[in-house]
Order: sequence, then C-alpha cells, then structure tokens
Amino acid sequence: MNKHWVTVLGSTGSIGKSTLDVLARHPDRFSVFALTAATQVDLLFEQIKAFRPLFAVMVSPPHAQELAERVQRAGLTTHVLAGANALCEVAADERVTSVMAAIVGAAGLPSCMAAARSGKRLLLANKEALVVGGGFFMDAVATGGALLLPIDSEHSAVFQSLPEDRSTWRQRVEKIILTASGGPFRSRDPASLRHVTPDEACAHPNWVMGRKISVDSATMMNKALEVIEARYLFGLSPQQIEVVIHPQSVIHSMVQYHDASVVAQLGTPDMRVPIAYGLSWPDRVSSGAASIDFTALSALTFEKPDDARFPGLRLAWDTLNGPTGSTAVLNAANEVAVDAFLNRRIRFDHIHALNKAMLDTSDASELKTLDDVLELDHQTRQRATAWVNAHCV
Repeated sequence: MNKHWVTVLGSTGSIGKSTLDVLARHPDRFSVFALTAATQVDLLFEQIKAFRPLFAVMVSPPHAQELAERVQRAGLTTHVLAGANALCEVAADERVTSVMAAIVGAAGLPSCMAAARSGKRLLLANKEALVVGGGFFMDAVATGGALLLPIDSEHSAVFQSLPEDRSTWRQRVEKIILTASGGPFRSRDPASLRHVTPDEACAHPNWVMGRKISVDSATMMNKALEVIEARYLFGLSPQQIEVVIHPQSVIHSMVQYHDASVVAQLGTPDMRVPIAYGLSWPDRVSSGAASIDFTALSALTFEKPDDARFPGLRLAWDTLNGPTGSTAVLNAANEVAVDAFLNRRIRFDHIHALNKAMLDTSDASELKTLDDVLELDHQTRQRATAWVNAHCV
C-alpha cells in the first residue's frame, strides 16, 4: 500500500489535533506532508517533533522565524514557511494526496480553493469556505476534479446516509435533517441570555471545541452556517433542509427519502469518527473513538428549535433565499460579533443584532467573481467593526 501524504491546515486547533491523533494510529497508511498554524509556536513545534512533516507554515512571519530557529536548533529537517500564500502552496503541492481544511473562518478560504483547484481529496472542516465561497467554491471543486468530503459531524452523517451514486440524490431524497445539541442554553430563559458570559457560552455540554465555534453553538449560528453548507454540499434546495434539536448528540443527522424511510448515522460525539471516515473513504479505519453502548443509552429526544432563544438560526434560510452574497455577509458579521463578544466588548444578544443589522443594510447582489465576494466580506467586516464600536458595553 502506498502511503498518502496529508497536509493539515490548522493543525493546532481542535480538529487539527484530532486529525493528528487519527493519523498517528495509521503510520503505515499516512504520512504528514505539512502542518500549519497561525501563532502557536510551542504546540506546532511539538507536533513537528512528533510527526516530522516536510513543511510547517506559520501565517505570522515573526512566529515563523521563531519556529524556524527552534527547528534548526533541534536538528529537525522540517522546512518552515511563512505567510498566507504558503498555506496555498502546501495545500496544492503535487505530492499531497489529502488536505484537512481546519482553519477557522474565512481565512481558510484561499487554501481550500488551492486544494480544490489542485484536485485533492479535500476534507472540509472549514464550513466558511462554502458559506463564503458558495457556488464559486463548488465550481473550483468541479474544475479541479477534487474529491470533497465533509468533516462536520452533521454533514459527514448525511454523506454516510446518502446513496453512493450522487446522480440519484435529487430524485430519491425528500429532505435532510441536521441535528443540533442545543448547546449550553437549550432550556435557558431567552430573556436571561443578555447576561451570558464568554465562559458560559463556551461550556458546551457534549463537544470539546474551540471558543469561536463554541459560541456559535450557543447561539446556534453554527447550525445556520451548516444549513448553508449543506445546501451547497448536497445540491438540495433550502426548503429540503431541516434542523431538529437532539440533546444527546448520538444521532448526528438523517436523510429522509421519498418513501418516508429515514436513514441516520449514529456515533459517540467524537470528531475523530468523521475525520477517520474522510481520510479513509471509501474504506473505514480505526478512529480511536469509543463505541456506543446501546444498553447504557438514555432516551433519545428531539425538539423543535425555539426562535426566541435562537433567532440566528432562521437567518440561514433568509440568506439562501436572498441575494448571492448574503451568506458571505452573515459569516463576516458573525465572525466580528463573536470576536467582540469573546473580548467582552458586546453582549451575547448583540451577536444576533449585529448579524441582522449587517444583512439589512448590505447590497449583496451583482457578485460575478470570488473577488467580488471577498471584497463584500471585507466591507462587511469594516461596517460590523463600526457597529461594535458604537454599541460597546
């Protein structure tokens, strides 16, 4: 068996670390081509020592210089690169078979595009690539002949529940049902949410995640973004995508067919499961996750999302039914809002207010190229920052 060279974009984040855990379990099958990070020199250096990649990239040049000096002193052969362009280089290198795209936010879009255009097996954990890039990103996947495999647990579950023949999806599928845990505020009085602290919002009951995605889970904006992602991944209409709250996080998502039968994927809430599936598809390899003990499971329950508690969820369908760039506006506004909340500059309930304000005041039509979308993203961030400054607590 020939080894597959893997580039891990965002190796110091939660998805990146889980990916390396899976790769370490299969040294006969995978080798690490490149690891990348923004500023976490210490952790990336430890990963380099453990996995000996050919390349390491740090987006911040000063941090890259520090890392390069440490690598040299340690006598390691990893070549350290700096800057955002280097991310694209290690994603598109002809020696690379698979790319784990785990850079959070719109910052991960250029390297995702590079991997797509180069025809890689692209393991997409960066939902913003589709939320921002939309049809432009899918065109790059098609043109480059890339194999796009979803890593979000929900989208991986849908993918595993669909027929292998993609050409039959539209004619056989009634709808897909994305499950959501409901986060830490599933049963909290909506009127009290304005007083939520960042630490409370990041205390997810089921999943261990980074702070940004944890806040998105608390607002259910992560599910709004996943609805948008699902629309592009699976080619269904927005009306064929439904969200249901499933607090136990055992059923990761479902597909309902025209005959009313439902196929679901179940598993423990461990991101190593969809990561292992993406790395090995169409095979399956050990993920390191625990198996479900059905005899120990409590009842599996389902609830309809509460619009008063999670007003941001509805914005998914609003943007998908709106002008082309609306999804990019929503993503940019939300990234600014969450960052401001985590830095205690705005209240928790301000996140939705900011997102709605940006959508209501943006001209997201007449976008003809990806550059137009990126310019809209830039303008939205500027306006959202001004909104934060005006509403700072």
